Amino acid sequence: MSIKHIFFDLDHTLWDFETNSAQAFEFIFKENGIEVNIDEFLIHYKPINLKYWKLYREDRVSKKLLRYKRLKETFDLLSYQISDPKIDLLSKVYIDNLSNYNTLFDGAVEILNYLSPKYGLHIITNGFDEVQTEKMKTSGILEFFDKIITSESVGVKKPNAKIFQHAMQLAEATIYDSVMIGDNFEADILGAKAVGMKTIHFKENHNTETDGVINITGLLEIKQYL
Repeated sequence: MSIKHIFFDLDHTLWDFETNSAQAFEFIFKENGIEVNIDEFLIHYKPINLKYWKLYREDRVSKKLLRYKRLKETFDLLSYQISDPKIDLLSKVYIDNLSNYNTLFDGAVEILNYLSPKYGLHIITNGFDEVQTEKMKTSGILEFFDKIITSESVGVKKPNAKIFQHAMQLAEATIYDSVMIGDNFEADILGAKAVGMKTIHFKENHNTETDGVINITGLLEIKQYL
């Protein structure tokens, strides 16, 4: 690849969202007297959260509704009685505490150390402005990145072409010298391919391949291509 710029997704690609999210929920539930089994809660919460993130990407729910509904539906499935004000409180303290946890995927720091002398490194994320930079600070990877582009700062979300075009303009990159690396096939891979960018699909712990796309199951496999 004739690459000069690498654009990474953050959550589920470098930053281990599921591990950090579980720890944040465990903490806030204890602090707020929520008596549910955390493992059972997460079994229900994870698919609901993915559903609402898809709706959010499609502009079918607001950020506020995403934060409320993913908790409300999970507690309903658990038959756990909880008031709307309490759910609103939990949705806030969850976001406030999420960036306190710093687990990265295996090989994240090593691959960033490997890539950073050779390429301009950037982030394109649909995550919320108020937490993404803090996540990177806490986990010690902020220094690796030149530009951090959030969907809120651009006004559109991946896979919208505008966020990729804005990111390349900001980084002074082109479709010919850029690659997008991310876990979400729709948002990261199809979105980047639609504007002509090269892509690498990170499918951690999944062996099935996506046709027509470079697939990796571990971050250090990036060395084979860059």
